[in-house]
Amino acid sequence: MIFIRTVLFCFLLTAVIFPQSDIPKIFHGLSRNADGKLQYVLKDGTILTETDRSSGYGLPGVLGSPIGSQDGCDLDFGLMVPTGSIVYGIIVYNDSKHPHPIYRIFEPIRNGKASLNVKEKLKGVYDIAGWEKTGKVTLGYRVMNEGGTILVDGKVTLSGKGPFVVDTTIANGPTVNIITDNSAVIRYSTNFPCEGKVKLDDKVFTSPVGTQHEIRLTGLESETEYQYTVHAGSNSESYPFVTAPKPGTRKPFTFAYASDSRNALGGGERNIMGTNAYIMKKVCALNALMDVAFMQFTGDMVTGYTTGESDMRLQFHNWKRAVEPFTQSIPMYTTMGNHEALITILADVNKNQFIPKFPFATSGPEVVYASEFTNPVNGPVSEDGSVYDPDPNAMDFPPYKETVYHYTYDNIAMVVLNSDYAYASSPKLNGDSPGGNLHAYLMDNQIAWLRQVLAEYEKDGNIDHVFITQHSPAFPNGGHSGDAMWYGGNNDYRPVIAGRPVERGAIEQRDQYLDAILNGSSKVRAMFTGDEHNYNRMLLTKDVNIYPEGWDKPKFTVPRPVYQINNGAAGAPYYAQEVLPWSDAVPIFSTQHAVVYITVYGEKVTAEVRNPDTLELIDEFTVYEKSEH
Repeated sequence: MIFIRTVLFCFLLTAVIFPQSDIPKIFHGLSRNADGKLQYVLKDGTILTETDRSSGYGLPGVLGSPIGSQDGCDLDFGLMVPTGSIVYGIIVYNDSKHPHPIYRIFEPIRNGKASLNVKEKLKGVYDIAGWEKTGKVTLGYRVMNEGGTILVDGKVTLSGKGPFVVDTTIANGPTVNIITDNSAVIRYSTNFPCEGKVKLDDKVFTSPVGTQHEIRLTGLESETEYQYTVHAGSNSESYPFVTAPKPGTRKPFTFAYASDSRNALGGGERNIMGTNAYIMKKVCALNALMDVAFMQFTGDMVTGYTTGESDMRLQFHNWKRAVEPFTQSIPMYTTMGNHEALITILADVNKNQFIPKFPFATSGPEVVYASEFTNPVNGPVSEDGSVYDPDPNAMDFPPYKETVYHYTYDNIAMVVLNSDYAYASSPKLNGDSPGGNLHAYLMDNQIAWLRQVLAEYEKDGNIDHVFITQHSPAFPNGGHSGDAMWYGGNNDYRPVIAGRPVERGAIEQRDQYLDAILNGSSKVRAMFTGDEHNYNRMLLTKDVNIYPEGWDKPKFTVPRPVYQINNGAAGAPYYAQEVLPWSDAVPIFSTQHAVVYITVYGEKVTAEVRNPDTLELIDEFTVYEKSEH
């Protein structure tokens, strides 16, 4: 007892020395020690202290800061990559709709340095871009550590014929985003600051000087193919895209759905520092073959769970580079899963917990995510102002910006939710943790926003079908029965905000979600989920048991059938099926890699599921047909 009192005295003394005004009030019991690190004292006196657990790799260091040389360019990785190897080759932009680097040359990394020799090793029959005539060449290069793990795919544009200089390079992108019937957004980044510029026919659209460019193209015609050209200094790239139909046109179209592409085992491109680029490339190639209008990808793109922001940005960079040759023309809408976790770990030798990185306004996981992707900005603001807000006058919750949103295409609407908002390691009801939100718990402001959006679409005569997507399933079937929206049937699990458990438990809040999408809308056709690394589909009806034995609270009555289509099979390691109360409503379960293709024929919706690695047909069924309902 004396030891615990001494620990608590020191805890309080430290709190006086380091004011706690920077700690969001949704957490409790956090302070800073004499070194300014966050700490939390467990009830048994154990002190958990902020601990750095990142990969040791990050942007921009792992790209090697290319500098022009007499023969090409030199790279300096410093201590980040002291030994390893690099492969490189030319990217030819007029030879494919989806240009990739053609790797040709291998070089070692010694003492953190490597050189790319264009002048001698990529001349003559190896000069597939004609740089010997034009004095311009763009190289793709791949950095590997001494163990052979691929750390990053980089790009660099060189000017000259020897000596060479590093020119302004389109380092990431371009990608086409948020396509409507009369607009689109082009995103790309450059290695050096420059004016952003996109040419479209005789129109020029610009953005201010910088390295990150998001440029909205307006005044477009519906159902029209455009060729757009992005500029970076004197360099440019051109790609096509097709605008959406006018709302309510009701011509047939197909879109794709998947989630969970974090790194897997097997070596090579199955783990390009955080992402299974091997499968994602195949997903995107199949999307192009299927001529999809867009793809929805709902979380766990990368491995995450890192304390390092530059580490997280590196993983996002690698995911974007994997899909980039296809998202130059096909929009990819994304949102967060639990692995997009940028966290603060509190640990001692034997115990650890984590909370989301803060301050939320500038460096939290939601903010970093939103800065890396381009999605609609029409979601709720945050959970500030909710019934459990500890201080209405302060920002104590992360923003929802670009992680919760909705969009339309022709006669369908997609509502995208964030089921890992303010995500912390499971808060304990006994208060022996700093608290935070649960994995898969949709908080009240987000549910209220969902109800409002669905009410608007219910009145919209151009919208026939609504799809809801969030990373974690309402009904887990293999791999996440211990959490998701089920928690092993234990409703005691719930967020702990400012030291107090919220009113509704995990299963009760799941029912709030079900009430919103089924009683609040007659148009919701399916829930698209992931988290579990498999493909399965479940038809939820009034006859399906969705409660644990002995449930003594009100039960939600399912008013009409709705599908939960789970596809977390875009590359992450598989999970097998589990036996749960609703298992009889799951007619198909597969651990193959999968992409779900939804085809909309006016008032009819069908699904086709294929393995992008083998092209095998996994499943096909009718999602909705008016005559059946």
